[in-house]
Amino acid sequence: MSDPGSYVGSADRSIGQLVASATAEMSALVHDEIALAKAEVRQDVKRGAIGSAAFIAAGVLLLFTMPMLSFAAAYGIHNLGLGLAWSFLIVGGAFILLAGLVAFIGLRKFKKIKPPEKSIASAKQTAAVLQNAKPHPRPSVEAAAIIERSSGSTLAKKAVETGSGQDKASAVARSST
Repeated sequence: MSDPGSYVGSADRSIGQLVASATAEMSALVHDEIALAKAEVRQDVKRGAIGSAAFIAAGVLLLFTMPMLSFAAAYGIHNLGLGLAWSFLIVGGAFILLAGLVAFIGLRKFKKIKPPEKSIASAKQTAAVLQNAKPHPRPSVEAAAIIERSSGSTLAKKAVETGSGQDKASAVARSST
């Protein structure tokens, strides 16, 4: 984030402007982190889709082509002089090996999928920075002014001045929610 002292006229900025600026910067940070996570996840989704397509291709190969091609190949081997049973076993084994090869390719693609490491590191860094940020305590005079503006009563102001103002202010805040 940028240094607030580097802005022109930063000494003249009001609290509302500072809060608006901080809110805008936090919003931009969150949007940038979401964009980074989307980019990383998009790449992994593509790898997952390719792996899924390989598994689907292996299943389709086994379901639709295996019976037709196995009969043709077995009868072709049988015509070479080998027994019919041995011909069918050879063809079945060849299709099982082919399906295993396609499944292996799909498994390799799935193993390349990794968590979005850059987004996780960035989110942890942001959380660490935000944990160190502490709100500034409000003086009781401001609490009295807020209570007086909202309720218009000087009784609340006197309660704040006597020391029980924070208890009253918190009680008013709790009752209004």
